Amino acid sequence: MSTSTYIPRLKQQYQDEVRSKLKEEFQLSNPMEIPGLDKIVLNMGLGEASKNIKILDSALVDLRLIAGQQPVITRAKKSIAAFKLRDGMPIGCRVTLRRSNMWHFLDRLVSVALPRVRDFRGTPSKSFDGRGSYTLGIRDHLIFPEVEQGSGDGAVGMNVTFVTTAKNDEQASFLLRALGMPLRD
Repeated sequence: MSTSTYIPRLKQQYQDEVRSKLKEEFQLSNPMEIPGLDKIVLNMGLGEASKNIKILDSALVDLRLIAGQQPVITRAKKSIAAFKLRDGMPIGCRVTLRRSNMWHFLDRLVSVALPRVRDFRGTPSKSFDGRGSYTLGIRDHLIFPEVEQGSGDGAVGMNVTFVTTAKNDEQASFLLRALGMPLRD
């Protein structure tokens, strides 16, 4: 019995075209030096979840639909009296995507979700951290077609962090642009 291996479209593009472009652009001699995408982390911070746990439940369901895997609940690390926050209270949820889930999510983000943003002019190119990671803030998680418009408690923002193996922001920017991320100059 043979098992056919399905390679996501964006991963195939990375292997066929993007790796050679990166190698040529940065004069990399060792194939292991070529930057790649390591993981994508989706994070929803819900400060109101400490008061209303139903917000967290709907965010978990929505993030599970968006990511295609079960998110984990993030909890407060220390108490802050001004915010009425106690140590260990649930304050959000996150999920880490790797391998084929990561490539499928990136493909859906670039080709389906981002074009649904109103007055979209590209993602900011100043959100790199200096070590090759890029964080994108999304104000409304309802841009993903998997989430029903009427479900939950309205629009919730989320952060999407792209962790790359690039040594610097220039390499990471070139990698993400080659994969279709619409970074504005």
